[in-house]
Amino acid sequence: MEGSAGTLLSLLLRLLLTSSPGAPGHSPGLVARITDKGLEYVAKEGLVGLQRKLHGIALPDFTGDFRISHLGRVRYEFHSLDISSCELLGSALTPLPGQGLSLAISDSSIGVHGKWKVRKSFVKLDGSFDVWVKDITTSVNLLLGSEPSGRPTVTVSSCSSHISDVEVDVSGDLGWLLNLFHSQIESRFQEVLESKICEKIQNSVTSDLQPYLQTLPVTTEMDSLASIDYSLMQAPRVTDQVLDVMFKGEIFNHNHRSPVPFGAPVMSLPEECNRMVYFAISDYVFNTASLVYQEAGYLNFSITDDMIPPESPIRLTTKSFRPFIPRLAKLYPNMNLELQGAVVPAPFLNFSPGNLSLAPQMEIEAFVVLPSSIREPVFRLGLATNVSAVLTFNITKITGFLKPGKVHMELKESKVGVFNVEVLEALLNVHILNSLYPKVNDKLAKGLPLPLLKHIRLYDLVLQIHKDFLFLGANVQYTKV
Repeated sequence: MEGSAGTLLSLLLRLLLTSSPGAPGHSPGLVARITDKGLEYVAKEGLVGLQRKLHGIALPDFTGDFRISHLGRVRYEFHSLDISSCELLGSALTPLPGQGLSLAISDSSIGVHGKWKVRKSFVKLDGSFDVWVKDITTSVNLLLGSEPSGRPTVTVSSCSSHISDVEVDVSGDLGWLLNLFHSQIESRFQEVLESKICEKIQNSVTSDLQPYLQTLPVTTEMDSLASIDYSLMQAPRVTDQVLDVMFKGEIFNHNHRSPVPFGAPVMSLPEECNRMVYFAISDYVFNTASLVYQEAGYLNFSITDDMIPPESPIRLTTKSFRPFIPRLAKLYPNMNLELQGAVVPAPFLNFSPGNLSLAPQMEIEAFVVLPSSIREPVFRLGLATNVSAVLTFNITKITGFLKPGKVHMELKESKVGVFNVEVLEALLNVHILNSLYPKVNDKLAKGLPLPLLKHIRLYDLVLQIHKDFLFLGANVQYTKV
């Protein structure tokens, strides 16, 4: 019985704090908001898990004594205690503004079966017993914090417990004798259990939960190049209705981490708490990722003619480029071209109310592929465009559409004379507007599948795009414990 409240404590808090925190001082890139509805659901699911786990808890032996006329004091011991039944009807996990969480367990009862033995001088008797612990009520206040290493801390700031009734039924040789003193035994049982519950909770937090939190990783590898630092920026912030957990949310090169030359914007989150959980994701997360992949060359590309769609009006051949660069086909008749490009600088994603946008800039160098397979440079172009999108979420997919942005082209260098950039730019924009964008929008209209979370179903999703961040709300169903 002593372990029940402590076990629930660990179950609930591990659901809330199984994330690692980091150095304080700057704005977070990610914020997870758990509302009072979410905490209520966590408490409910924790109670279900606790009822299963209680049957595996080892209960401590219980000893005492009583006085019998003419015989003196008789010592008894209850041992081999197993939980035979468990009924947990109420639990609540509520915000404790400015501090952390308040956990309350109420209207609960537990049945225990075990063995007893009585010893007086050289006389030993034994048998079995059943005990029913009724109307267990426990209240615990938890202080949530963070330490310089960035990991979370949990301490018990206060604890109280009460048991309304304990009934003991003893059977076996001379069990009737112990039953005569059941009031003393029950009172002693109740006194010990009430004193042990809070002691067990304190020990569970100090010896089990807190050491576990110190083992949490502060980063996770995303792929062979990048990792994410999802450490806490400060202690969780608690108000009357929500628990906000602020994460760093920085993507970095795990082979060579360098300082990010920009900071995360301040996110002014909406005062919403209609759903269980909300996630605020700032553009800082996406832009640190863009910086990492751009610096590692992942945004460099190479295009050859066999990669161009058959319906494209522009081929990567010197013949196809004759209208734009007349001398190219004369100097290099019937040869293929190869384009090598890079996105420079790293493109940054921008959030504004209702949509998101990206303004990539590219440098492209063209090479003629000679019969000897040697590539000879012929011209360099600069390209810039602006792409914006409106996105919506439902239970299983993302839908939306792209808003066309004009491609602007600039001639950086030509080794083959006059280059009519304006004509190429106009032709490229016509193709993108009439072919590329419609195809992408068709796919977006059908929707892109959302990744499935193991054992967790999100529903009643809502997505808002605010200045500098996405704000996603959802209700949660835990599909497997």
